[in-house]
Amino acid sequence: QVQLVESGGGLVQPGGSLRLSCAASGLIFSFYDVGWYRQAPGKQRELVAVIGSYGSTNYADSVKGRFTISRDNANNTVYLQMNSLKPEDTAVYYCNSKREIAGLDYWGQGTQVTVSS
Repeated sequence: QVQLVESGGGLVQPGGSLRLSCAASGLIFSFYDVGWYRQAPGKQRELVAVIGSYGSTNYADSVKGRFTISRDNANNTVYLQMNSLKPEDTAVYYCNSKREIAGLDYWGQGTQVTVSS
């Protein structure tokens, strides 16, 4: 059974930092592209950052220079380091693991990030 478990969310003041983790089980993580998505109240889910199985990365324009995605395949974990957080970063953050060639697509349950003073 495949599971993705996000952690590391919470309440932080503007300008602060958080590090999200996505721990995977039941799959060979290194074969998958992994993305972080977020969904704010009343808005559609949007891609924040993605890291390919070979380590290539891509970011939404709104987080470039502030967020960094990385992966530790030995520990089946992907991280999202979020710095210089803004109130507009407030959302539920979801981890997604995808292997398109095999038609496999998995989601975590999400972790809340709230940026507020």
